[in-house]
Amino acid sequence: MVYDVIIIGGGTAGLSAALYTLRGGLSTLLLEAEVHGGQIIVSPEVENYPALPKISGAEYAQQLLEQVESIGLQIKYEAAEAIEPQAEIKTVRTAYAEYQARTLIWAVGVSPRRLNCPGEEKFLGRGVSFCATCDGALYKGKEVAVIGGGNTALEEALFLAGICSRVHLIHRRESFRAEAALQQRVAAEEKIVSYMSAEVAEFVGDKRVRELRLQTPDGEQLLAVDGAFLAVGRLPANEILRPYVLLDDAGYVQAGEDCRTETPGFFVAGDCRTKPLRQLVTAAADGAVAATAAIAYLRGA
Repeated sequence: MVYDVIIIGGGTAGLSAALYTLRGGLSTLLLEAEVHGGQIIVSPEVENYPALPKISGAEYAQQLLEQVESIGLQIKYEAAEAIEPQAEIKTVRTAYAEYQARTLIWAVGVSPRRLNCPGEEKFLGRGVSFCATCDGALYKGKEVAVIGGGNTALEEALFLAGICSRVHLIHRRESFRAEAALQQRVAAEEKIVSYMSAEVAEFVGDKRVRELRLQTPDGEQLLAVDGAFLAVGRLPANEILRPYVLLDDAGYVQAGEDCRTETPGFFVAGDCRTKPLRQLVTAAADGAVAATAAIAYLRGA
């Protein structure tokens, strides 16, 4: 069977794209390598999606999946291992099968870079988070840590300083890599305490994170916190696209708000493309835009 569209990635962008392609009358196959929903499933609460009351990330993802399944979504939990997007009939290969379609929407998202230290996986969604904008409100009036030294880490620390009682900014190098203007703002913020040449050796707690065990130039230190935000980089899973589309230095697909790539019939949506804001609402918007572009392409518009 040749589908009208194959969507690779079952997060918010991919599922939103499927919602629009199915409503547009396109035969649609969605391929998801792991679990539908993407990164949001580890968030205990989502509070910043328009018109949605407080909801867990897992519940949000399940409701979105059920909405799309109710109109006929076909989903297979298989990872795309190779693609051929340049032909008129495009091919996606997994470990189990080969699928073909007239258009492709790439919506694989990104994976947060991990510290790979004890306790990190155990406390994901229970004090360990990757998004201050998403989860910061849960820590109003509390003490938190931000781990990282680039623009994202300092921006998150400044954001949390407006919510939390104290922000501990932990960086493994002697100086921050962020822009000078951000460093000046952090230095002027009384609620932010910086720890340089310090590394998190372990996340410690019971049901939730309670402390960070740090390795510092002065030896080991235990730091009491209510939450920790990792901002040590993100990894877009775009390497297999390199022969077909332009990637920036960080590996993101260089595509604009129209979600089109330079390869006809090949579209990209969500966090894996270059964009200034990576949130559920922008991922959903990308999915809708990419799907609409695919419909227009198939109709010759």
